[in-house]
Amino acid sequence: MSVAILNEVKPFIQAVWEKEGFGQPTSIQAAAIPVISKGKDVIAESPTGTGKTLAYLLPILNKIDPEKRTVQAVIQASSQELVMQILSEVQKWGEGSGIRAASFIGGANVKRQLEKLKKSPQIIIGTPGRTLELIKQKKIKMHEVKTIVLDEGDQLLTPEHLPTIKEIIKSSLADRQVVLFSATLTDHAVKIARELTSDAEVIKIEKDETIQSAAVGHIYFPAEQREKIKLLEKISRLEGVKALVFIKDIGSLTVTHEKLAFSDIHASLLHSDLNKDKRKNALKDFRTGKTNMLLATDVAARGLDIKGVTHVVHYDFPKDLSQYVHRSGRTGRFGAEGTVISLVTEREERELKKYCREINVEPQKKRFYKGQIEDSQA
Repeated sequence: MSVAILNEVKPFIQAVWEKEGFGQPTSIQAAAIPVISKGKDVIAESPTGTGKTLAYLLPILNKIDPEKRTVQAVIQASSQELVMQILSEVQKWGEGSGIRAASFIGGANVKRQLEKLKKSPQIIIGTPGRTLELIKQKKIKMHEVKTIVLDEGDQLLTPEHLPTIKEIIKSSLADRQVVLFSATLTDHAVKIARELTSDAEVIKIEKDETIQSAAVGHIYFPAEQREKIKLLEKISRLEGVKALVFIKDIGSLTVTHEKLAFSDIHASLLHSDLNKDKRKNALKDFRTGKTNMLLATDVAARGLDIKGVTHVVHYDFPKDLSQYVHRSGRTGRFGAEGTVISLVTEREERELKKYCREINVEPQKKRFYKGQIEDSQA
């Protein structure tokens, strides 16, 4: 952490920073931490894998008064996985500070969640529906909330979530701070975000220069749609592979999973129709290496930070450049090495080359030979 920022945070945060072996803060952290620390509203956009969570979390943890047994910050996220991921970051970075946090997600046992509130958490992380429900029941008291965070904000500004988010913000004090972070923000989303915030500072990081993305290689395999499954089997058998595979919808995802299982390849599965425990176990199996492949839809994988993903596979071709970049950012995080693999039909190959020109990378055509990836002669 740059000396200036490091000097302004409490020792417990500095200790974790050093323990984690972090060097300089990323561009979004350097830009956002001082502004959030001053109490200003923020609308921030920064690519996937650039450390957005810590950009809002560190200044919040720094401001929390652990002596007060009241809720002081509320963090909203659109998926259960993201809520649990943020909670584990709060627990890691708040170690030894006496700060307590609790998570509240739809579909979980209400009685157990009320038990959490008896422990007087200072930070609440939740999905919008369940959070608002508990606010209306006066179980979550908003009168001392200083900061409200909308993580993966573009997802929370959709017609489905927006009315709930507005109510949550309205239930807090007039002088609260609202902070919104996202990997992608359309002009329309920024316009809505401005209505929810007061004189917000807009921070846009196009490309993080502190993270070298040169370590990520972009390769592709030409294939007809029906041949893609065979390529996926070969990818799963590569040595040391930990692959996140993107599939366009739940139907295709299920079929692909069954075909792999038939070939005795056990992959984890992540989509929004699975219940909480199945999603949790799928992620755990993938994170711990019990499975080396996670098949996911774009919606289910939003905001997830899984360490050590070696390959991102576009099994179904992304619908636009933004989705290609978003998915691809799941490997090579914080400058680590990674490979992005696209399985493409003839038409998709042309589209891929167009995308890669726009982001200034050269996709390499490959083939499998005796189970290994090598340059295609054609």
